[in-house]
Amino acid sequence: MLSEPRSGRLTSWGNALLAGLVSPDDAVLAIVGEDAVHRVEGLPGESGPVGLTLGLGRLRALGVTGLRVALPAPGHPLGLSGPPEFNKRALEAEEAVVCHGGALGLVPEVYSVGPAGDEHVEVVWHCLEVREAPPADVPSLGEAERELAEALREATAVLSRLDVAASGPVAEAALDAYRARAERGREVLAPGYPPRAVRVLELAQRIGLLISVAHENGHGAAVSASEMASRTEALRPVERTARRAQVAAYNAFVEERERGR
Repeated sequence: MLSEPRSGRLTSWGNALLAGLVSPDDAVLAIVGEDAVHRVEGLPGESGPVGLTLGLGRLRALGVTGLRVALPAPGHPLGLSGPPEFNKRALEAEEAVVCHGGALGLVPEVYSVGPAGDEHVEVVWHCLEVREAPPADVPSLGEAERELAEALREATAVLSRLDVAASGPVAEAALDAYRARAERGREVLAPGYPPRAVRVLELAQRIGLLISVAHENGHGAAVSASEMASRTEALRPVERTARRAQVAAYNAFVEERERGR
């Protein structure tokens, strides 16, 4: 949850590009991040995969005016609107981008390429048809911010009650990395997003970090299978709230523009 999903980067910087707030080169550089290359496959009018710059330009030409993110999980089609084929691919990837102004969606497929020890990541965005309908279970920014405040309290209480190890070298390193990222003033979202969306996304990522620490850095007193299951069950609604807030933050660009019309 702490790591920014690729669909989030594509949505955020793709929106800024479509709005004319950043250059194509800057947008593509931010979207690709530490990956080697991104391509788009299945675009109408294209016979094969194309580069990300051309792909975003083609989407604009097809009438796309904005992008929304989906972060579905089993039993929770968050941000999706169908059809079933697209939802299935998005659920397998655990993320997707849904185009606003065009009945298209993008699902990433990630490849590790190269010999052991010298691998790099390539991403192919598969373009598929989507149903033009309201996305599932996405809160407003205001709702997301209120829910996150409660979720942070719940996460802290759950970790304390179950005596989950939230300290030690690994956990401290994760927390230090988060603080360093924040102190560097990293761009959480691309230009054009409202400040509230930035606050909501930062808090969602902070809660995601707490959940990651709980799952990855020891069991504390939760040593039995039943206790570990209780911990997972107790944290599930917190994780769900954080995912909903992430989607609300990334989608705020399109929502704000729609309300302004």
